Amino acid sequence: MGDQAKHPIIIGLTGNIGSGKSTVAAFLREMGYPVLDADLLSERARELKKAELKALFPEAFLGEELDRRRLAQLVFSDPQKLRALEELIHPEVRRLLEEELSRLEAPLVFVEIPLLFEKGWEGRLQGTILVAAPLEERLKRAMARSGLSREEVLARERAQMPEEEKRRRATWVLENRGSLEDLRAQVQALLGEIRAILGA
Repeated sequence: MGDQAKHPIIIGLTGNIGSGKSTVAAFLREMGYPVLDADLLSERARELKKAELKALFPEAFLGEELDRRRLAQLVFSDPQKLRALEELIHPEVRRLLEEELSRLEAPLVFVEIPLLFEKGWEGRLQGTILVAAPLEERLKRAMARSGLSREEVLARERAQMPEEEKRRRATWVLENRGSLEDLRAQVQALLGEIRAILGA
C-alpha cells in the first residue's frame, strides 16, 4: 500500500461502533503521527460517485442532496443493499487512500478503518490495533455522539464483525474501559512497543 520507501510502516486502527477509535486517532495525531481516516475518504467517495449512488438509492436523496441517515437505514436493514453500496464505494476509498499515502513522507503512518477486518485490509498493513470496549458502553457513546437510536446503532453493530473475532485477529488491543488518561497511557505504551518491534 503506497510507496514503501516513504512510509515503510503502515498500521491499521479499528474498532466497532462507539469503541473510541477516533479518540485514539486524535491521541496519535497529538503525538505527531499522521492518521488517515477512511470515513472521511468515504465521504469524498460518496460525492465522487453521487450519480451512481442516486441511481442505486433514489429514495435516499432529497433532490440532489444525499440523506446519509436515510441511506444508513436502507442499507443496514438489507444486506443486499449494503453489499451494493460497499461494492460502489470501497474501491474508490482504496484509490483515494493510495493517493493520500503517496503524498505522505513519514516512517510510521496510521490508517483508521472501521471495516478493516471485514474488508480484508489487514493483509496490506504491517500491524493492526483494535480499540475494544464493552457493548453497552459502546452503544451509549455512539448514541450520545450521533443522535442515533439504540436500534440504529445496533443495526450498525450487527453489520460489523463481532469484537471477539477482531480480538483474535488484531496485532494489538487497547482496552477502552476506563478514563481518557488511561487510554492515552495505553497508546503511549503501545507506540513504544511498535517502535521497538518495527524499528520505527
